[in-house]
Amino acid sequence: MFLAVPTMPPRPPIVLLPPLLERGIGLRPQTGADTAFLCGLYASTRQEELAPLSDWTPAMKTAFLEQQFAAQTHHYTTHYAESEFMIIECRDKAIGRLYLDRIHPSETRIVDIAFLPQWCGQGLGGAVIDSIFADARAANRAVSIHVEKFNPAQRLYFRKGFQREDTDAPDHERQVYWLLKWTPEAVAT
Repeated sequence: MFLAVPTMPPRPPIVLLPPLLERGIGLRPQTGADTAFLCGLYASTRQEELAPLSDWTPAMKTAFLEQQFAAQTHHYTTHYAESEFMIIECRDKAIGRLYLDRIHPSETRIVDIAFLPQWCGQGLGGAVIDSIFADARAANRAVSIHVEKFNPAQRLYFRKGFQREDTDAPDHERQVYWLLKWTPEAVAT
């Protein structure tokens, strides 16, 4: 499977905060060589959803996950083509991904953030979000993210100060994703 990776636009990179740097965590631009890692990362985030499908063979699950990964990648590279597609590393070993859209002058969109399962629950996601907040605060920008209703990471987002933005939408109860937003002013008050 070939992964088309847009060229990252020239802009100052997100500066990770010292607690991440001290642990050897870094960011680098995603390349075509990351395709196998990214497909495996995507599959690792969907294992729980596929577990009840006991009548599917492992090959069927793998084919389905590869198809879904390709569809997601197409969506991101089409609708967020000017975003920053980054690999999160620990001492030069890929452990996650961070996709950011900082094109809009008043908002940073976290398009996607994901870690391999063995790296979850260690405070890395929260520390990466704190780094994004520091960048956004310096530029007086809000930060937003779409999160699936069943995604356990939403607890982290709410703890960090994100608020739901879509509760006034007429079909908000049927939505699969919630739009969450954080603003520097919300923290100040």
